[in-house]
Amino acid sequence: MNLAFAHRDGQLFVDDIAVADLAARFGTPLYIYSAEQLSRNYRAWAQSVRAQDRVCYAVKANSNLGVLSLLAKLGSGFDIVSRGELERVLLAGGNPAGIVYSGLGKSPDDMRRALEVGVHCFNVESEAELEQLSAVAAAVGKRAPVSIRVNPDVDARTHPYISTGLRENKFGIDIRRAEAVYLRARELGSLDLVGVDCHIGSQLVDLSPYFDALERVLELVDKLERRGIRLRHLDLGGGLGVRYRNETPPAASELCAGVIERLGTRDLHLIFEPGRSIAANAGALITRVDFLKPTEVRNFAILDASMSELIRPALYQSWMDIVPADCNLDRPIQQWDLVGAVCESADFLGKDRTLGLAGGDLLAVLGAGAYGFVMSSNYNTRPRPAEVMIQNNQAILVRERESLQDLWRGEHAL
Repeated sequence: MNLAFAHRDGQLFVDDIAVADLAARFGTPLYIYSAEQLSRNYRAWAQSVRAQDRVCYAVKANSNLGVLSLLAKLGSGFDIVSRGELERVLLAGGNPAGIVYSGLGKSPDDMRRALEVGVHCFNVESEAELEQLSAVAAAVGKRAPVSIRVNPDVDARTHPYISTGLRENKFGIDIRRAEAVYLRARELGSLDLVGVDCHIGSQLVDLSPYFDALERVLELVDKLERRGIRLRHLDLGGGLGVRYRNETPPAASELCAGVIERLGTRDLHLIFEPGRSIAANAGALITRVDFLKPTEVRNFAILDASMSELIRPALYQSWMDIVPADCNLDRPIQQWDLVGAVCESADFLGKDRTLGLAGGDLLAVLGAGAYGFVMSSNYNTRPRPAEVMIQNNQAILVRERESLQDLWRGEHAL
C-alpha cells in the first residue's frame, strides 16, 4: 500500500511536502523517496519473521547510500551481487555479518574482500565458483561460509526477464544435481556448508510457485541431512510483488507465515531478500512535459524523463501509474503516449494514458523506488537525475544531479 504519495486538494504530496515544490527546488527529472514509507515497508518484513530469522534487503533494487544507511539503522541485513554493492553497504554503515553475497560472477578479488570483512554467507551459483571459493579461502587462511543456490525448475509466472527459477535460466545449480555438489563441497577444504539458497523470480503476486519451490528445497534439505550434511539456514530470496496497476500481491506476513508453517520441526533459520517490496512504492520519478506532439495517428507528450532514467517500461513492458502533480489544471482530456527524447522507438514511460496535459506540466511516475535509478544510464549523453529523500518533512539531497562534465570525466580525446 502506498501511503507516501497522495493528492490533497488536487496537489500531489510526498509525505507532507508538495511535489511541485521539490521540482522547483531540485529540477526535473527527479527521483523522490520517502524515508517513512521505506521504514514501514521494512518493518512489515521484520515483524513477520522470527527472532532467529534475517531480512536482507536486496541492494540491486535501489542502492542509493541514503536508502542503504536508513535500512542499516533499522537493523536490516543486505543481499549483494557485486563488489561494488559490498562497498556501498559498508560505506552506508551496514554490518558485514548481515551480508549475503549472491551473484554469478564473483572474481577471486571479490571473494577475498568479502572474506576479509566477514560476510555472513556466499550464495554459490555454480560448481566452478565453489572450487574457486575454496581455493581463495585456503590461500587467505579462512573458511568460507557457503550456501548453494539451487534451481528448483519452478515457473514463477512472472515476466520471462525476471524469472530466475527455471532450468533454462542462468542462475543456480539444477536441484537434481545439488546433492552431488554438496557432497563435493564437503570434500573441499576451507568451506563451511551453512545453508541452501533459492530464488525463483521477481514481482510474484501468487504464493503457490514460492511454496512449490520451498517443498522441493526442503526435500533436498532432508536428503542432505540423511547424508550427514546438516544445514543451518534456508535462504528463500525475495521476489514478493507490489501493486503497480491492479495486482493484489500478498503481504510479507502471509508469505513468512506460510514458510514457517511448512518448515515443521526442522531447525533452520530463514533468510529473506526483499527488494522491490521495500523500495518500490517508497519512490517516484518526477518529470515535466517539454512538448506536446499530436499527430493523426498518436498523440505524443514528450517528457524530460526517458528510458535512460527509467527503463522498466521499455525493457519489461511494465505498466507504471503516471499521475499529474496538479489535478486542478484545466486541460482537455485526451489519450497520450508519454515518451522521452531518447532516439529509440522503445523510449516510452506510458502508452494510451488518459490525461489532460500542456507543455510545462509536472507528472509523477509512481512505484519507481525500485529498479528505477539503479538501472538508469547515460545513453544519448544524458546526465542522470538527482535523488532526494524526504525524512521528518525535510528534503535531503542524497545524490546530486550529474553535470555534463561528469559524463566525460576520465575520457581522453586523441
